[in-house]
Amino acid sequence: MAGRPDGSRVWFDPFGVLIRPGQTLRWTNLDKANSHTATAYAPENDDHPRRIPEGAAAFDSGYLLPGDSFEVTFALPGVYDYYCIPHERAGMVGRIVVAEAGQGAPADYPGGDLDPEVLAGFAPVADILAQGALYHEEP
Repeated sequence: MAGRPDGSRVWFDPFGVLIRPGQTLRWTNLDKANSHTATAYAPENDDHPRRIPEGAAAFDSGYLLPGDSFEVTFALPGVYDYYCIPHERAGMVGRIVVAEAGQGAPADYPGGDLDPEVLAGFAPVADILAQGALYHEEP
């Protein structure tokens, strides 16, 4: 979780990452100007559309102040899309692909369930599989 000091731009970094089942990810709020969340797209979280695998637990960090961290262990393979509650409309979204080496590519989600400006923030699954992690370029 990061942002410009003036608060004009916020993002997850990496915003796309490939991990293996059973691995744990940690989000740390490195943005000194804002609080953030890491919240799974799921009906349990503000009635959002499900964009995590069926059977996976919906996660929500709650508001993380600067310097705070939150961890989730991902057991089920698939694509996990998540967002920051106060900054979703600003494009602060991320994608985790959980897959075993040599496993076929997990299916991406159809696009009609979210606003186009939000959908534009997700890294393509194929890019995450090819590169392992995708980072924002901040000038």
